[in-house]
Amino acid sequence: MSVDHYDAIIIGARCAGSPTAMLLARQGRRVLVVDRATFPSDTVSTHVLHAPAMAALRRWGLADAVIATGCPSIDTYTFDFGAFTLRGAPRPVNGSGAARAPRRLVLDKILVDAAVAAGAEVHEGCSVDGLTVEAERVTGIRWRDASGTAREARGDVVIGADGRSSMVAKAVRPQQYRDKPMLQWSYYSYFRNLPVDGFEIFIRPERGFAAAPTNDGLTMLVVGWPYAEAAAYKADVEANFMRTLDLAPAFAERVHRATRVERFAGTASPNFFRRPYGPGWLLVGDAGYTKDPITAQGIPDAFADAERCASALGDVLDGRRTFDDAMADYHAARDARVDAIYEFTTQLATLELPPPEVQQLLFAAHRSQDAMDQFVSIVAGSLSPAEFFAPDNIGRIMSAVAPA
Repeated sequence: MSVDHYDAIIIGARCAGSPTAMLLARQGRRVLVVDRATFPSDTVSTHVLHAPAMAALRRWGLADAVIATGCPSIDTYTFDFGAFTLRGAPRPVNGSGAARAPRRLVLDKILVDAAVAAGAEVHEGCSVDGLTVEAERVTGIRWRDASGTAREARGDVVIGADGRSSMVAKAVRPQQYRDKPMLQWSYYSYFRNLPVDGFEIFIRPERGFAAAPTNDGLTMLVVGWPYAEAAAYKADVEANFMRTLDLAPAFAERVHRATRVERFAGTASPNFFRRPYGPGWLLVGDAGYTKDPITAQGIPDAFADAERCASALGDVLDGRRTFDDAMADYHAARDARVDAIYEFTTQLATLELPPPEVQQLLFAAHRSQDAMDQFVSIVAGSLSPAEFFAPDNIGRIMSAVAPA
């Protein structure tokens, strides 16, 4: 059996794998990508591209392709807490705060095609039998192509971009830390003739739901319950899904006038960090770091990982840095970037009421457009929760609405 050699072998061709492959191939690297899926195909996803993700697509020259699919621009985010509503425009990232929410069967195909156009060798509909290891270093993969033919490939590095259940992670057993349990169970589907004003999020005690416009005139609608109630939710998905919407009667009326056009898809996510590198291997996207989808950070995180990973690996392959030094910085930068939003997301995903002092802050924020813009920017990824909840900023928000 002949064995081909690559600068990088990537397992997984979706939102983490294809951008990493594309960026490495644009450096002139020889890249192999394998995925069991064929494209276009769908996958469970909140599929919101917040402003940082759209900025990445613009840097890569792919934003126009996503816009051309017809998914509308999302210029405002609305958080309806029942007693009050926060509605704002996110802070811009590289000139724009707008988001879009393309279907994954649309987005992933664009990303795969971009990787191929850059020169990456992409194989769809194949399987990976395992990693090859020599002297405790990952050296390649054993895999089967779409015809079932057994093949082997060697690489300077094997990159796991294969999601939170990553086979690469299972094989190399990296340190896992900051674990939190599954916090909420969500079901989502797509509705026709459901008008929405940007990205609409509804927060109620023990319940949460959100809607965003997507391709083909459809709206994605997701409803979450605490994970402890998952069995009860699953017992009658449609009835429980629709009953939850009654907590926001005006929105429920809009949904009742709409038509659901696809089945319900359900999911829950664990919350964890994994050490993303070791001898001959790397992890990007959900394979290295996963959190609840309630803030829809998965795709922006995957894009950020792809850029940082490709840059760091480029330094290694060109001999400017050692693998361990470059990847230690990649690891540290990832954790620093997502530290605050991880805690914010996992707290929000409990679907519990925030502490009284936070409730007071949010109530005050709804009387200030600047404060509302700041809050929605947290979920949009253009403002860190640490900055919003900093004592000085809290003081400014509270003093701005205090009686003279």
